Amino acid sequence: MILNASEAAIVQAAQALRDGLLVGLPTETVYGLAANATDDAAVAQIFVAKGRPAEHPLIVHVASEEQVPLFAAQVPEFAQALMAAFWPGPLTLILPRLPGVATASAGGQGSIGLRCPSHPVAQALLQTCLALGVLGVSAPSANRFGRVSPTTAAHVQSELGADLLILDGGDCAVGIESTIIDCTRGEPVLLRPGHITRAQIETACGRTVWGKDAPHDVLGQAAPRASGTLESHYAPRAKVRLMTASDIVHKLQALGPHANNLGLWSAERPTADEGLGSGVLWRQQAATAEEAAHDVFSVLRDLDARGVTQIWVQLPPDTPEWEGVRDRLQRAAA
Repeated sequence: MILNASEAAIVQAAQALRDGLLVGLPTETVYGLAANATDDAAVAQIFVAKGRPAEHPLIVHVASEEQVPLFAAQVPEFAQALMAAFWPGPLTLILPRLPGVATASAGGQGSIGLRCPSHPVAQALLQTCLALGVLGVSAPSANRFGRVSPTTAAHVQSELGADLLILDGGDCAVGIESTIIDCTRGEPVLLRPGHITRAQIETACGRTVWGKDAPHDVLGQAAPRASGTLESHYAPRAKVRLMTASDIVHKLQALGPHANNLGLWSAERPTADEGLGSGVLWRQQAATAEEAAHDVFSVLRDLDARGVTQIWVQLPPDTPEWEGVRDRLQRAAA
């Protein structure tokens, strides 16, 4: 059941969350499947609906920094600086969790992922939830586990069915999930790249950002588990293959008339001489990382829906601003 995000629909969704039900929630990154973060029975329904392992933690969405002490036992100074710089926005911080709070959302770990979304519908829902005693909502992407994330309300309904209450907040502006920074080990560690880049994080907090493979002898312990960090993720039914532009042309020419049921997402449209025939569905890859991030999941979904068996993708530049898009594509191809 898709509802335009009117004031009445937002109240209805908040009441559903209070009552232990699930709601499809628009954010600036992707659509989420939301439940009351402190209601472990409600959160358990998320894992069932998605087919997600219960030990794979969820991100808790809060209305503002004021809710952070309700979930986090400690907030390092550099994490406070990141909140000040990027909240509301597409940044998740992993923090030490208050004992006994949001245990199911945390996947049983002693840490908790917190994010304050900037989407106006998400903000309105979170504020309305607060008035009803719902302190935060757990909301992973609203799709089957491991599949392509949804960026429209229709995507959510196609994945999870017509019975789910879904607030329609339009197309997601960012298009890929939030940047995740681990703040539990004394230094900022990038666990998942996103719209907010490593360089922006370093500028905001004045510290070097470690990579996810940071050595234990420096940080003292292994990284916590976090959303969207499995090797294979964000995958359509079709097989995704990443290639350079020249490899795409060479392989198209080699296939010739046998290039059928093939989707292609590349910066330039190949010519007929370069092997582009009627059996190839071409979509243009945007020239900027920001535009490509907005498009990536919708392109994968569109090509998948058209029945292609393979999706060939031109591998984007290996530069910092493209890190989030490359991450999603590499996991989709894994």
